[in-house]
Order: sequence, then C-alpha cells, then structure tokens
Amino acid sequence: MERLPRGRHGLSREFIAQNQRERLLAALAECLDERGYDGTTVSMIGSRAGVSKSDFYKQFESKDACFLAAYDDSVERIRERVRAACGEGRDWATGVLAALAALVDLLAAEPAQTQLVLVEGLRAGRGVYDRYQEGLQSFVPLLRDGAPSPAGGEPPPAATDEAVVGGIASLLARRVLAGETEKLADFLPEIAEFALTPYIGAAEARRVIAER
Repeated sequence: MERLPRGRHGLSREFIAQNQRERLLAALAECLDERGYDGTTVSMIGSRAGVSKSDFYKQFESKDACFLAAYDDSVERIRERVRAACGEGRDWATGVLAALAALVDLLAAEPAQTQLVLVEGLRAGRGVYDRYQEGLQSFVPLLRDGAPSPAGGEPPPAATDEAVVGGIASLLARRVLAGETEKLADFLPEIAEFALTPYIGAAEARRVIAER
C-alpha cells in the first residue's frame, strides 16, 4: 500500500490508523515471504510499512497479534472470493469448479498472502495452527451446500467434507513450498478432480472439468 503524504494533509486520525494497519498487515506478509516467521521482527515489519515501532504497538501488542490479524484478514478475503464464485456455476459441481478456479487465481496473484495462509500458518505456533484449522473449517459449508449423493448411494459422511477441504489445502501448500505459487492455476484439473470425485465419481468429475 502507498504511504501517506508527509506534513499537513488534513486526514483524520481514524483514516491514518486504518491506513497504517493495512500497511503493516501487507508488510508482514512480504517479510514472512522473504524471511519466514522466526526471521521476521517487528522492526522489519515497521520499516517495510513505513510505520514507526511506537505506532506499530498502537496497532498490535506483538508480532504474533499482527500475524493473527493478517491471517484472519487473508482468510476472510479468500473465503469471500470463493463464496462469490460458488454461485457462478449452473449446478453444484460447476459451482465448486468455479470456486476452485477463483481460488487458485487469487493465490497465484498474491504469493506473499498465499505463503502466509498456507505455509506460515502451520509454522507460527500452536495458537496459529488452531486458527489455521478454524479457517479450514469455515470452507466446509461452502463445499457441502448442495452437494449431491452418489447415484444409488448415501451421501458421503460429514468427515468427507473436512477431508476434502484439508486435502485441497495440503495439495496447494505442497505446490507453494515447491516454488510453484504462480503456476497454481495449472494444477486446477488435479485439485478439482480430487474435490469432486467423492461426490460425483471420477468419470463425471473428469467430464465436468473437461467441459470448463
């Protein structure tokens, strides 16, 4: 984010504080992408954001608190984009495919945010790992809503939804760790087949993907 102009500018304290907060969250993600969680300090974050250490502590009590805020903000943005894309399909399967396409496009376009959510969320300690699990759970209803039962069969157990969401996150994280963040869209067919097969079968999943 752009820094505010120096000197008198007539901006309200609330606007300045919000701008500083957003710059700090963006700077944290960039520092994590370059140095990892343990290698990132409050001074680094503030310097990258153009925010003094004293102003940092007016916003957050610690690096951990800044991380949690950045993590929650990123997860919410991803969830809203996925939720919006779910409604773009003509049925459940094409909606899931549209949501996954939107997801990989967003993650590929914002590598620092992707690193924060999919990698650093697993490295930053127990409290953050719990937040990571809560974030995954928040996507489960988006997958489950409207999901069909296999022809002539019972609906998959509820644990299937959690396993699919967790599996998608794991597949994406592996690609990110391999340095392939900007190529995530190339793996959409693989991820989509994994997500759709438990509900509609492998053959139908491949058909839906091929028709995209």
